[in-house]
Amino acid sequence: MKKLALIVTAAVLAATGAQARQAAAPAPVSAEQPTRFVQVGRLLADPASGRVLRDKTLVIRGNQVVEIRDGFVGQGDVVDLRNAFVLPGLIDSHVHLGSEQSPNSRLDRVTQSNADQAMIGARHARRTLNAGFTTVADLGGANEAIFALRDAVRRGDVAGPRIIAAGSSVSVHGGHGDANGYRDDILHVLSNESVCSGAEDCRRAVRTQVRAGADIIKITATGGVLSNTAAGLNQQFTQDELASIVEVAHRMGRQVTAHAHGVDGINAFLKAGGDSIEHGTYLDDESMRLFKANGAWLVPTLLAGDFVARVASGPDNFFTPAQSAKALEAGPKMLDMARRAHRGGVKIAFGTDSGVSAHGDNAQEFALLVRAGLTPLEAIQAATVGAAEHLKIANDAGRIAPGMPADLIAVSGDPLSDVTELERVRFVMKGGQVFRQD
Repeated sequence: MKKLALIVTAAVLAATGAQARQAAAPAPVSAEQPTRFVQVGRLLADPASGRVLRDKTLVIRGNQVVEIRDGFVGQGDVVDLRNAFVLPGLIDSHVHLGSEQSPNSRLDRVTQSNADQAMIGARHARRTLNAGFTTVADLGGANEAIFALRDAVRRGDVAGPRIIAAGSSVSVHGGHGDANGYRDDILHVLSNESVCSGAEDCRRAVRTQVRAGADIIKITATGGVLSNTAAGLNQQFTQDELASIVEVAHRMGRQVTAHAHGVDGINAFLKAGGDSIEHGTYLDDESMRLFKANGAWLVPTLLAGDFVARVASGPDNFFTPAQSAKALEAGPKMLDMARRAHRGGVKIAFGTDSGVSAHGDNAQEFALLVRAGLTPLEAIQAATVGAAEHLKIANDAGRIAPGMPADLIAVSGDPLSDVTELERVRFVMKGGQVFRQD
């Protein structure tokens, strides 16, 4: 009986694994699948080149682009975008779909279940997709909620962008990412397995997240603005802890990205071999040298900095005193940080930290990047080919080309002249399916 039970268990695990791989893989393209023709007036198919093509037809079969033809051709299922500007579906490298900052945020944490957060996340996912973002990296949320939402979108049960999910952030006890500012008995309930102390414990936390289903490991290398504790914005992990996290994550095939404001935490994480920095508020010349030496990416999240500074300085400030002090300190510095990083040749990937600001407003980041010195084309590259390279999904996102998933959006004007056109998306296709057509 024991042998039979082991055989059955192995069969179930094998079947489960096969189902997961099948759900993750795109449907194969066959000649029998319906063909759709998308007629395009202006096409930025490959943002890396910056070249705008005119009068093209995208031939889409199933979920993939199979051909880009000259002129307006096709019959039957034709989408007319002859008066539009078409570009690849956008990528936001930093969101939190399961939540959104409001006066009730601290109460929501103790009243909402994981199921509630998954359902709320489904609403935010649809808003994000309608805004033109066909891929996102969700960097911090309840494991059960965000992994369920990711898988539901993958299956087609929920309309939303492709989700690369970190789940719970790996954090130090009492630091940003842990529960702070509640009664002691509540703190024990809200704390989770990804909170750690010491190099060995942090290895365990990373492995636990991989086992739970994390696609990428997110850590909180420094204090954060919205943690309700007066612990500042400086380094919170030790160098040994950072090195252990990066080592074990890379051994298990996962990138590591770090929430980091203070320069000590930024540089310590980059010295440990980390892959990317979220925020980067106080980076310095040494940081930029480390970014370039490591090939690491910066995700500036300028919209988050702008949002928290406006809330903290406004008449309806709903932040706690500890949050407000950090928001007023860090928020106004982020634009200049991005300007210095861009001038210094640091690779920049588009990310908003939406969930701090409202979901669906993601494209407001473009104008802030341009204010920081990027050209409109560079800002678009950050949200397409750059973000795809950063997240290691360049074969699945960031370009429109034969063999690529049919992820594309359209606007009326020219975003290379006025990048705010991307705040007014009128057409969204993801995987060959139209989700928005104004």
